[in-house]
Amino acid sequence: MTPAPNEAIGQLLDRAPLKKLFKALAGEEVRVVGGAVRNALLGVEVADIDLAAAALPEVIAAKAAKAGLRVVPTGIEHGTLTLVFDDVHFEVTSLREDIETDGRRAKVRFGRDFEADALRRDFTVNALSVDAEGRLYDYTGGLEDLAERRIRFIGDPEKRIAEDFLRILRFFRFSAAYGAGPLDAAGFEACVALRAGLATLSRERIGAEMQKILIAPRCGPVVDWMSKAGLLSFLGVAPWPARLRRLLDRKTPDALLALAALALHSEADAERLAESLRLSNAQKRRLTAMAKVAAVWHGADTAPDAASLLEALFVHGAQAARDALALIQAESPAEPDDPAFLSADAFLRDTPAPKIPFGAPDLIARGVAPGPRLGAALKRLNASWISAGFPQEPKVVARMIDDAAGTAADETR
Repeated sequence: MTPAPNEAIGQLLDRAPLKKLFKALAGEEVRVVGGAVRNALLGVEVADIDLAAAALPEVIAAKAAKAGLRVVPTGIEHGTLTLVFDDVHFEVTSLREDIETDGRRAKVRFGRDFEADALRRDFTVNALSVDAEGRLYDYTGGLEDLAERRIRFIGDPEKRIAEDFLRILRFFRFSAAYGAGPLDAAGFEACVALRAGLATLSRERIGAEMQKILIAPRCGPVVDWMSKAGLLSFLGVAPWPARLRRLLDRKTPDALLALAALALHSEADAERLAESLRLSNAQKRRLTAMAKVAAVWHGADTAPDAASLLEALFVHGAQAARDALALIQAESPAEPDDPAFLSADAFLRDTPAPKIPFGAPDLIARGVAPGPRLGAALKRLNASWISAGFPQEPKVVARMIDDAAGTAADETR
């Protein structure tokens, strides 16, 4: 249940570090702004608390230092300081207004007008502010939009987007995270009209924002709207929103698995997505591994059998096998609660990967000399062991080693 505004704001302000911060900056008008106020009113966890101040950065820094707070000039060129108390971090930004923008960066000047500061923000629900006494300020109709779960640009949507083209993706991210019902029509139309501006953004910024969209509660329908409007071309891969929706019907995935459901069709796509979104090497490896397993199971209407699951577990590991299984189910006609797929996932989750009961010394002991033939013999032995279902019985394993050694000996004659 969403708390009443007064109760929600009271809970937000009743935090000892925040009280100390307000006390340290006494004499200057300082307010909690943006996401902390929005989340408090929605009854959503407040992780970070940002504040705005009607004072220059040097004034804030001097007062904070005098009160024993650590001052970190994290964004001093834009008036932002990080104040630290008891390992709690607060970002405090001097009121400002843009005097020049190019869609990526802005030049600002400092001021004392909270309303002007609110009007330069992106969405109405992000322009709310609260002072130390709990007074709530709303200059843009954000409270009404918050009650309606409507994400709406402040003022002219095209003007807001032209100030920073990342706001196109932020519109969809906030709509997926906090919105309900259809997208705001004016905002959506502006995003479509200015979508070429996404090409001016760094791939890191696009990748970070896209991954946030993919873990938001309304990810499915919002990504569908983006796809239909041609707003996913930056992926470099044809989107598959229907598979993503089916995956979301089955489970709440992490961002990378959701991305795979949306856009991973082959092993080559892992490379494309990693480049398009500047993914980490670990993320790229995970996409590649699940693509390899999914390629083996592609087109299956039912869950893979135990032998196939065990092979995937051995060759690629549990993470890749479970990821691929989720993708295969999402593109099959199987229901989200299909017993066979649920059982297969539990098998991959709970079954240890088979351990190889032999090695190169076993073949050397049977007369296979070190070198290329040893490597080839070990590779054949490994393939035979997998085909046989990963036997562990000593007699069976010994016989397989003997056969591999014999084949290697025949090749030397």
